[in-house]
Amino acid sequence: MPRILALAATLALLALPAQAACYADYKAKQDNPLRLAYGVIELPDTACTPAAAQAEAARRLAAQGWTLLNIVSVFGPEGLEGRKANAGAHFLRY
Repeated sequence: MPRILALAATLALLALPAQAACYADYKAKQDNPLRLAYGVIELPDTACTPAAAQAEAARRLAAQGWTLLNIVSVFGPEGLEGRKANAGAHFLRY
């Protein structure tokens, strides 16, 4: 009986959907002096829509003195490498 329960538990875990990583690229600014930034931010699974990404990124950036201007796009891990050079110091910083 314990073997059957262990097998059932293992099968149940395998049946769960895989959680894909979620990222967004954004544009932000700081005032006095004016500074503009393009960056990439990792998001929780619950923020994988543009609207949710906007709220999450705005909150994190504001904590560091930045104002979010807009979310450019929301994407998966396949889009990271192509954005890394453009994001520079703001790549996965916040």
